[in-house]
Amino acid sequence: MNTTLTGKSTAALTEAGPLRVTLVVGSNRHGRFGPVVADWLLGRLRDRDDIVADVVDVADAELPTSFEPTPEATAALSGITPKLAGADAFVVLTPEYNHSFPAGLKNLVDWHYGEWRAKPVALVSYGGLAGGLRAAEHLRQVFAELHAVTVRDTVSFHNAGASFDDEGALRDPAGPDAAAKTMLDQLVWWGRALREARQKWPYGG
Repeated sequence: MNTTLTGKSTAALTEAGPLRVTLVVGSNRHGRFGPVVADWLLGRLRDRDDIVADVVDVADAELPTSFEPTPEATAALSGITPKLAGADAFVVLTPEYNHSFPAGLKNLVDWHYGEWRAKPVALVSYGGLAGGLRAAEHLRQVFAELHAVTVRDTVSFHNAGASFDDEGALRDPAGPDAAAKTMLDQLVWWGRALREARQKWPYGG
């Protein structure tokens, strides 16, 4: 049975209802590897009874970089914004491109503001030798500006393509599974604490 950082049982946690977590898949690059990591990550989210997961995929978001509220942009946002606004917490999955995270992910983030405020964000990254960690560190700065809280622990895949077999399964799941549990335990703690705080004291930052 999963436990929180304080050792309480999942049954005790769910008295307040499961945490609504939106997974943001941050790559829209042709031939991207992201869906392989996203499928594994969704499995970890859905294994827990203290989380209800939803997905926003940057590849499905036809959002202009001009931030012009065109009919096309409005239509795209109608499938994205409610999933962000209704979330208690987020997991953002990012590759690393040129020492940072993708432009498509930044564009989706920048189309929103209040949806991120006073909510926690967990970061999962993948890449070559650096494992996407530089992209994750840049995202911490962005989310701090948006009044979101990034959790301390992350999950990163170094040489990600070699970490998964041809069927999309991890060759050695022990380490990533343990890292994901630690990260999600932290996300649940912060998510519940901030959800209660927002209900009692509306965030005015």
